[in-house]
Amino acid sequence: MCIICTVVSVVSVGLLVGIWIFQFLAYAETPAALWENYRLPDNLLPDVYYVTLWPRLQQDDRGLYIFTGNSSVVFRCVKETDLILIHSNKLNLTTAGGHLVRLTAISDAPAPAISSTRMEVTTQYLVIQLNSKLKAGRSYELFTEFIGELADDLAGFYRSEYFEDGVRKVVATSQMHPTYARKTFPCFDEPAMKAVFHITVLHERGTVALSNGIEIETLNTTVDGTAVTITRFEPTQRMSSYLLALVISDYTNVQSTESTLIRIWARRKAVADGHCAYALNLTGRILQFFEDYYKFPYPLSKSDQIALPDFYFGAMENWGLVTYRETNLFYDPLISSNANKEKTATIIAHELAHMWFGNLVTLKWWNEVWLIEGFATYVSFLGADYAEPTWNLKDLIILDNLHKAFAVDALATSRPLSSKEEDITRPEQISEVFDTISYSKGASVLRMLSDFLTEPVFLQGLKTYLNTFAYKNTVGSDLWDHLQRAVDTNGTVLLPMTVGEIMDRWVLQLGFPVVTINTATGQLSQKHFLLDPESVVDAPSQFDYEWIVPVNWMKSGVEQTPVWLLERSAFHSEMRTVGEDWVLLNLNLTGHYRVNYNVENWERILNQLNSNHQAVPVINRAQIVDDAFNLGRAKLIPVSLALNTTKFLSKETAYLPWQSALNNLDYFCLMFDQTLVYESMQAYLRKQITPLFEHFRNITTDWTEVPDGHTDQYNQVNAIRVACSTGVDGCQNLTAEWFTQWMQHPEQNPIHPNLRSTVYCSAVAAGGAKEWDFAWEMLQTASIASEADKLMSALACTKDTGLLERYLTFTLDPMKIRKQDATSVIVQIAGNVEGRSLAWNFITLNWRYIFTEYGVGSFSFSKLLSGVTRTFSTQCQLDQLLQFKEQNADVGFGSASSALDQAIEKTRANMKWVLENQREIRDWFRAEAA
Repeated sequence: MCIICTVVSVVSVGLLVGIWIFQFLAYAETPAALWENYRLPDNLLPDVYYVTLWPRLQQDDRGLYIFTGNSSVVFRCVKETDLILIHSNKLNLTTAGGHLVRLTAISDAPAPAISSTRMEVTTQYLVIQLNSKLKAGRSYELFTEFIGELADDLAGFYRSEYFEDGVRKVVATSQMHPTYARKTFPCFDEPAMKAVFHITVLHERGTVALSNGIEIETLNTTVDGTAVTITRFEPTQRMSSYLLALVISDYTNVQSTESTLIRIWARRKAVADGHCAYALNLTGRILQFFEDYYKFPYPLSKSDQIALPDFYFGAMENWGLVTYRETNLFYDPLISSNANKEKTATIIAHELAHMWFGNLVTLKWWNEVWLIEGFATYVSFLGADYAEPTWNLKDLIILDNLHKAFAVDALATSRPLSSKEEDITRPEQISEVFDTISYSKGASVLRMLSDFLTEPVFLQGLKTYLNTFAYKNTVGSDLWDHLQRAVDTNGTVLLPMTVGEIMDRWVLQLGFPVVTINTATGQLSQKHFLLDPESVVDAPSQFDYEWIVPVNWMKSGVEQTPVWLLERSAFHSEMRTVGEDWVLLNLNLTGHYRVNYNVENWERILNQLNSNHQAVPVINRAQIVDDAFNLGRAKLIPVSLALNTTKFLSKETAYLPWQSALNNLDYFCLMFDQTLVYESMQAYLRKQITPLFEHFRNITTDWTEVPDGHTDQYNQVNAIRVACSTGVDGCQNLTAEWFTQWMQHPEQNPIHPNLRSTVYCSAVAAGGAKEWDFAWEMLQTASIASEADKLMSALACTKDTGLLERYLTFTLDPMKIRKQDATSVIVQIAGNVEGRSLAWNFITLNWRYIFTEYGVGSFSFSKLLSGVTRTFSTQCQLDQLLQFKEQNADVGFGSASSALDQAIEKTRANMKWVLENQREIRDWFRAEAA
């Protein structure tokens, strides 16, 4: 196809504006009003799209940024119908022959005549009524021409802006996932409607156009008196519409040509400063890992990755053109911390994992999105671990995902991993399932599955699954079937039931069990774990909240033969103990469940931790602490027993146990930081952290060196953060001195990148307006997004409420705080005791605006409500939440509806917990701090 031919119909804006005419003609009644259903009917299937787009990177005479375009989709009729429904949202379609579309047949026989065309705004359809029926087995072509706004709403085809060397630059970019391709061109916008996309882009001379396929033809020409470049791309593989990507910018790239062309695109200065070098180095290794892991070659001709100034999500796995927030793709060893480096590695691995699992093979519908996102989350740690083998990243999935999933999944308002297809239909419902359950619980459950199947069997099933369903769609049970075949073929893995029967218990009912072992009798039992034992689970379960539980265990440090718990209770005589023997369940936390013990076994485990904690695996040391604190909150053990699990930390230097303890003690701080408990709690923490602080002072030669180990560097940050916040001698002076040195010489930051977040926050909290203003000034000149993130967080640490109020108002001004960052800033302010009520009042006063402006970013939006309300623990705060829900019912909560219900449930649980435990906790901290 010649490139000029594709643009003949992209006519001038003036002409297009002149012929916008919407048809609201009388239309024939259709049984069941198909356009009122959010799901497409199954009578038409797209095969190929030809899409031409022309984004204008300059404002028109109305002050708008727009794009024009046209699209032809060739589709097959599989069932006779006289109605065509195709998604279209916020597009102004032009008339063709008196209608909004043109329909032709791909055959000698003519296509049915069009009776009427109209838009159905609620369900986002272009509705085309025909005078006669399309014939089953025949193909047709539907042509549309349109204008859309290139808005700054971060959805569909949108606009991003940035300044470089004082010059304002505009980028046209895209976010089609999950339901925004329809905002770019009319399309069958469901994941099962896979097709091949032929993309052509007209763009300003001097800019570069990118899409999923490699550029195959570029031509400089003039259209309607405007000098443009026309770029045509190779056709995509057969794929879902949500994976389409387009970016037009003046970016440049770094690249490597190994077996696959790899390009990392970014702002010119970022590339020149070397910020893309680490991503380029990683990508080839991670692609190589996944090719071997999946036993399937990378299916595309190139792998582009691009960093965008404005992007709601962390990254998006568009097939062949992955988009990222700048902070997640850039790395500068002089500015970025090891946490930034790890985040870059794991996010790149997550997105590249999708190139096969999610893109090559795609789930039929969003109700099972957890399988795609949970899988990519799980294997991202494997891919990043391959690329950075000294980091022990596989262990970090415990803190990053398992514990995070437990916190949400222990609520009665949690949800199953898989939902019924008919329960997830509207765009806001689709956005809502991209949550902690899908990502973190999904990763945890799949990690458990891989463990009990063994990795060779798991990979064999995965290989046949990918080969069978390449370029197609599946349902979750298809994977279980292929894994079962691998089990049967292998012959050495013995399961108590089929893979599907086991997994259904973990996927189709919400929550998880607490498994209890009584070592006096050998009785092993399970029960649905609820953080608030008095809460009521309204959702029925066909499995009555029982699970098929794989139990790995050890006795007195010696690993034992695993067992399965198949019912509520069973006896295992080998788990009985005598003398000082102790039993530990869920080795390395491979199972998605909590563990409780009889009091005697708890005491023996604590004795072991206090005498020689290294006899217990490091992951399980973290598990013991996290399980105990949550069991205490659920009234299954005394809170004092949970607190006793922190005593051994005075001898502990490993990161996982410390971080687990601090995460849980953080809850105590949130509940009690305005009570008499807080002072003695801080004294205890000061006592426990001081040996760790001195340990790192010594091994870093008085803070002049960096610890060797990746997680040791993390724990050094913990040591300084907690030491400064609890008043360890010399800590605040240390951080204040570093910050003062920087203020005196802004061009030379003496603070090590690993320590900057902690030092910035400590200095801003201890300082006043001078320190805050300096941090704000440094934010304006930050050369890399990860440094900007640290400064944005630090600004929320001030104790000056006037400064916090000013900072909150900045979130309503995209020129001060980008839309992608606004919700995280509000949540960070809410995390400051001085800012809690300010942030909540700000939310309640500005809800309508915030909902309108930021509701499209589902991750940020749900986190906004849960983050701002996580400290709520009083009747007054509960009343405010309930009032907020009632008063804003007309505005709505969109994808944050579940977050609001969970906030109400958590507040009620917090109220009861504080009332019942405050005295015991106060007495324990007073005794231990002495």
